[in-house]
Amino acid sequence: MLISLYFVTLLVFPFAAALASTVPFKGCQQKVKESIHGPPPGWYKHAPAPKHDMLELKIALSQPRFPELEQHLWEISDPSHARYGAYLSKQETETLMAPHPETLAVVSEWLTLHGLAEEEVIHSSARDWVTIRVPVGLAEEMLDTTYHVYKHAETGENIVRTTSYSLPDILHHHVDLIQPTTMFARFKAFKSTLHWTNQAQPATPCPPGKTITGPAGNPVDASCNSTITLSCLRQLYNAENYKTTATNGNKLGITGYLEQYANNKDLQQFYLAQNPSAYGSNYTLVSIHGGKNNQSYKEAGGEANLDTQFGFGLVWPTPGTFYTTGGRPPYIPDLVYPKNQNEPYTYWLEHLLSQNDIPQTISTSYGDNEQTVPYAYASRVCAGMASLGARGVSLLFSSGDGGVGAGGADPATQLCKSNDGHNVTKFLPAFPASCPYVTAVGGTVNIPETAVSFSGGGFSNYFARPAYQEAAVSEYLAMLAPGTFKDVAAQAENFSVIYKGQESPIGGTSCSSPTFAAFVSMLNDARINAGKTPLGFLNPLLYSTGYTALNDITQGNNPGCGTSGFNATVGWDPGEFMKANRVMTCLHADHICSHWTRHTQLRKIEGLGLGLALN
Repeated sequence: MLISLYFVTLLVFPFAAALASTVPFKGCQQKVKESIHGPPPGWYKHAPAPKHDMLELKIALSQPRFPELEQHLWEISDPSHARYGAYLSKQETETLMAPHPETLAVVSEWLTLHGLAEEEVIHSSARDWVTIRVPVGLAEEMLDTTYHVYKHAETGENIVRTTSYSLPDILHHHVDLIQPTTMFARFKAFKSTLHWTNQAQPATPCPPGKTITGPAGNPVDASCNSTITLSCLRQLYNAENYKTTATNGNKLGITGYLEQYANNKDLQQFYLAQNPSAYGSNYTLVSIHGGKNNQSYKEAGGEANLDTQFGFGLVWPTPGTFYTTGGRPPYIPDLVYPKNQNEPYTYWLEHLLSQNDIPQTISTSYGDNEQTVPYAYASRVCAGMASLGARGVSLLFSSGDGGVGAGGADPATQLCKSNDGHNVTKFLPAFPASCPYVTAVGGTVNIPETAVSFSGGGFSNYFARPAYQEAAVSEYLAMLAPGTFKDVAAQAENFSVIYKGQESPIGGTSCSSPTFAAFVSMLNDARINAGKTPLGFLNPLLYSTGYTALNDITQGNNPGCGTSGFNATVGWDPGEFMKANRVMTCLHADHICSHWTRHTQLRKIEGLGLGLALN
């Protein structure tokens, strides 16, 4: 590896009074670090925040060597590069994420000046995040600000936030951000509808044994046009005969937030109905930041059930891990004021990055409008995703269920307004799907597949177009914005899940992300069995050569913001980016293809699209 490990004092750097006492804080001018025009639409100032309420502040310290980490990521994710697949270790990525020793000393002194003892300060594994618990009154003194309780007009939810905060001038190049301060994001699960069976429209009857032609030219049960099951997905993406391995070290991870609990009784009922061989098996539960997995039917989560049933059901017997992360943005309190103010992504990221053993593929079905996430915060979370990619992890995120924004195609109902004080109409991309270091998964429907109308996709207002997209999209984007998101797509409607003991169809890009992740996990399974490294960060592969193994979605659009959104078209388009996630290979029972071919469309993972993946 081309990294000089300079752990030295970095990982054990104490609150050294001798070093810290040289920092000239006295007389140092406070300077605004972050500010927003006002709360996003829907939020209003409700009351002053009680001074004694506790806040858990997370302080992101600068990462001077992140450009080096990013360069490593580009090289080891590029199938044409000599270092392809040569992933970094946990120790190597932590070295590249770590702050400079001077940063640790300066921040240590600042915290000490405000009465915080060493034992009250928690550092992340790479020491690039600092966590402290302080009363609102002390946070206001440290940040030269005033916190208020903000209330959401529609939901009644409450959060403690401010619209501006300051830091001593000397800290500005040492600290990237502090939250919770200016972030009003309402991270949510990306599922569009959940219908009880007795409320859903009856499926169009299909004669027994009737089939339709799938995109790979193979027969698919006609019933898959009205109800999606595990069998449908394996047929559609030609993976019927591929058998995964339980003992080769491959794993699939599913994330859960916002008190979404995966009900185990529902999971076993689902297995009994759709994958009897998996009946009696379970997943590994990992609790982060107090996350729970309540098993009462009352607390069963439609999102968590969907993700675990289809994600783990498709890859069984590959081991699965369900991450349940505590923290809700915003928190719905029992009392007048909230007690938990933080969004959960940083806790999940912090945990994952501190672990030596991480699943090779992880699916997340949650996000929010990019503009509700401060740019500094989005950049830092995105940097954490890059670090996971550099360690060989494929991160899949749902692209969102609002099309290009909200309110459909009718201008009279559109809700797409900027929150910068100008209140202009604009498309609303989703985050973290817009992060250039993850793979955003949109949605399709029907066979032949078309773009599903709610599928998110478009252009990031934060992140410039990465180099791996340049060749594929430059012609289309010649007159459009610089950054894009939604890279692939998969089926996203009429998934048959078990919810509170009942069969229920569900739809949303929450369906497509665990589906795509499951097939990526199958590819990783085959690669590991062949003595190769996992696929890691997928996008450079997908945009350079992997797209030839994907089925091109050429019909449909994703309306929103009073417009028809983007139309799916031949080749790349921002509505269905690339071809929709369809391949997975040429892995016959006893033969691995040496290349992907254009119409293999998830084609034979039995086929799994493995050709390029195995080279």
